[in-house]
Amino acid sequence: MSKQTQNSMALIAVLAGGIAFVAFVILMVLGDFSFSPALFIALLVGLAVAIFLLRAFHSDAETASGPVEAVAREPAPAPSPPASSPAPAPEAQPEPVAETVSEPEPEAAPEPEPAPEPEPTPEPAAEAAPEGTKPAVLSEARDGGPDDLKKIKGVGPKLEQLLHTMGFFHFDQVAAWTASEVAWVDENLEGFKGRVSRDSWVEQAKVLAAGGETEFSSKVDKGDVY
Repeated sequence: MSKQTQNSMALIAVLAGGIAFVAFVILMVLGDFSFSPALFIALLVGLAVAIFLLRAFHSDAETASGPVEAVAREPAPAPSPPASSPAPAPEAQPEPVAETVSEPEPEAAPEPEPAPEPEPTPEPAAEAAPEGTKPAVLSEARDGGPDDLKKIKGVGPKLEQLLHTMGFFHFDQVAAWTASEVAWVDENLEGFKGRVSRDSWVEQAKVLAAGGETEFSSKVDKGDVY
């Protein structure tokens, strides 16, 4: 192999390698290929370019050196053979067939998964209606002024003022509360919810409304409580 042929082969290798590298970068960056498929396709491209350049170089070399090789290969004149046995003509050598490399088809991109449907927003629950029934109220105390509601165990000065604000001033009002009305008052005593049922206000109010006394009301009368 001549020095010129070696230089040409080296140049072809460099060109094929450079084209393969460029193809690898394009496939990775623009083609969105993973490393292995991009490297495989780039090698195939480089191999195809090398084969193409080798064929072109081979054809140019045959064209340039054809007459010289023909002269060099022409044999020296030999003694003329007998007329009856002519020399056989040299067989023509078949031209090399370039290998065809089929590029693999690019993988189909996976179809995007459908977005999940948003869950329906639960409707806010309707506010529960207040329990019980509101009892009858007065806009002010009857003649003679309000009863001392503090005689009912569980009713202090602050709670007595709250009851006056709600329209309750007398023992007979409390004594007349039904179970449903007790539930309403228990629910609406801000800061004192449940006190009516817990301290049995209705039972105490019935005794006091009838003019009687309870153990707790006696202590209040004596000043032992407030």
